[in-house]
Amino acid sequence: MELHHVDTGGAGRPLVVLHGLFGSADNWRSHIKRWQESRRVIAVDLRNHGKSPHEPGMDYATQAADVDALLDRLAVDSCDLLGHSMGGKVAITLARQAPERVARLIVADIAPVAYEHEHEAIFKAMRAVERQPPSSRKEADRIMAEFVETPATRQFLATNLIRGENATLVWRVGLDEIEEDYAHIVAVPDGQGAYTGPTLVLRGERSDYVGDDVLPAVESVLPEARIETISDAGHWLHAEQPEAFQEALARFLTV
Repeated sequence: MELHHVDTGGAGRPLVVLHGLFGSADNWRSHIKRWQESRRVIAVDLRNHGKSPHEPGMDYATQAADVDALLDRLAVDSCDLLGHSMGGKVAITLARQAPERVARLIVADIAPVAYEHEHEAIFKAMRAVERQPPSSRKEADRIMAEFVETPATRQFLATNLIRGENATLVWRVGLDEIEEDYAHIVAVPDGQGAYTGPTLVLRGERSDYVGDDVLPAVESVLPEARIETISDAGHWLHAEQPEAFQEALARFLTV
């Protein structure tokens, strides 16, 4: 599996960025512009996402192995690793399995616990678009609105639409592979033991992904974690409060 990625180049230890479910490296463009002013950044499309290949296997050991292989190809011995949501679980898995490779870990709005299956409406919306390939994003939004009420969520999903045959819009994600292995996506990260390197866990004030009830699990797997809450932010904290997100990372990475 050769993952597609964006590499800004440059010397020194890079910041490697992993997106969440149905995301891609493209979601981080504005942040990358800021980060690349002072360091190398490598933003990754995980398997079945963005421009990376579609293959079965969404368990975290497999996804972490994909990223590990990419770092081998890029001759990156050590990196600062940032993962949001599903990408956060991939990052935790890689940090546990290859701690020598992760100098510092940033986990954005996810905990090392199993979550309830909560994407049923999103899968229905995406399948509806698949059955009725729209000719415009406005039409795609209308189709998805039957299943997904929140406009921001529909807009986020629409970042995965590309022009296919007959000029209609199609999904670029591996929807079959993702839905088939969804149980692994909501499961706990893979790996044994704890990652004891410097860690920052960021959570959104309005998100319920990292509530106080899961902090014991965070402490068990990431005993050196510093917990910071981004005010007035939900699960997509890096998009909703970009300045606060940048500032939190800067404080952590410059220590």
